[in-house]
Amino acid sequence: MAEDLKKAYRTVMDDHFPPQLEISFIDGAKRQTMVYQKVTWVVEGVEKGLRYGENPGQEAALYKLVNGNLLVGDVQIIEPGHGLVTEAVLHQFGKHPGKINLTDADNALNILRYLTDGPAVAIMKHNNPCGVALGENLTDAYVKADLADRVAAFGGCIACNRPMDKDTAKEISKRYAEVVVAPGFEQGVVDILARRKNLRVMEIRNMEYLHDYAARRFVDFKSLMDGGLVAQLSFVPVLDRAKWQVARTEYKGKTYQVKREPTDSEWADMRFGWAVEAGVSSNSVIFVKDGVTVGIGTGEQDRVGVAEIARDKAYRKLADRICFERHNMPYNDLHDADKKSGIDNAVRELKGNLPGSAMISDAFFPFRDGVDVGLKEGVKAVLQAGGSLNDYQAIEACNEAGATMVFTAQRSFKH
Repeated sequence: MAEDLKKAYRTVMDDHFPPQLEISFIDGAKRQTMVYQKVTWVVEGVEKGLRYGENPGQEAALYKLVNGNLLVGDVQIIEPGHGLVTEAVLHQFGKHPGKINLTDADNALNILRYLTDGPAVAIMKHNNPCGVALGENLTDAYVKADLADRVAAFGGCIACNRPMDKDTAKEISKRYAEVVVAPGFEQGVVDILARRKNLRVMEIRNMEYLHDYAARRFVDFKSLMDGGLVAQLSFVPVLDRAKWQVARTEYKGKTYQVKREPTDSEWADMRFGWAVEAGVSSNSVIFVKDGVTVGIGTGEQDRVGVAEIARDKAYRKLADRICFERHNMPYNDLHDADKKSGIDNAVRELKGNLPGSAMISDAFFPFRDGVDVGLKEGVKAVLQAGGSLNDYQAIEACNEAGATMVFTAQRSFKH
């Protein structure tokens, strides 16, 4: 059975999807048609599409927009010829990509399009970020993103917003990854990355225009089990702090507001966190500090629960990082009780590196218990949508802890 499963992963699925797809939006005599063409790559002399879908045995195809456009209200959809993942150049070694590789790369770019001011790296796993970081240079950003969660980053998709240099490639080649995405590669870099068997290296040249995508929308389709479709305009996070509100609310005739304005560094971390939050599956809470993710909680049903998961991950990931830095091995592989005790003590003293961090929630906190999870760990800034009947409770909690809080007035659910 195990060998059959291994064979399934090695099997390339020949899909039977047609070479072209058209979708028409019809309003009386008005018709807007979007024309899509199947994307293929030449791999070892053979033209191939997607390796397979989410699982072996699921046929899949990737299509790119080649003609037509759509105007919905006053929003113009991204026009043909401006593709990112659909226009990627696949460097010819290793396996060609499957559906999950592409969606991971796409969601990484969904985050990086808001982080174009300097070098940034997003490492994805199962369509969620496990580490995102800004850096002085690309190598610095990659190392920070990797160390944010070394366990989850294993076998992930690494997306860089700057052309890759040799130093970054050497760091990446130390670890196993499925996909590396960058807008370009300096001479010799691909040779370094090629040492990793089956690594997909994707060059997305249009990424140099990534900042142009920050406010652009596309049609997001969700297929239902009965063949139905839900069409929606894609989400664009508001990142202009002038449009955010330092927390304030009215409750039973009384005004509640936070007593402390955010510092410049807190504003920066909140903006960074809200950009990352746009790529995290809901219900989610994340912690960020100094332009690096510290703990990421994803896809939970209750907000206090996901806040606790993000907190617990911050502790566990810091333990693994310290163990790697001290002993060059994962925490779970360390069996020396004294060394492990030393790491545990360090993590407790540092409180998972959460003191001074910003807590980001993709929607409002229905009660103060979710906010309290972060405040008890030393969080000093909270960013949330606001709009709960109990916002006053969260404001009081922040004031008690000497923390600040800001409302985005925008929910950032992602399902």
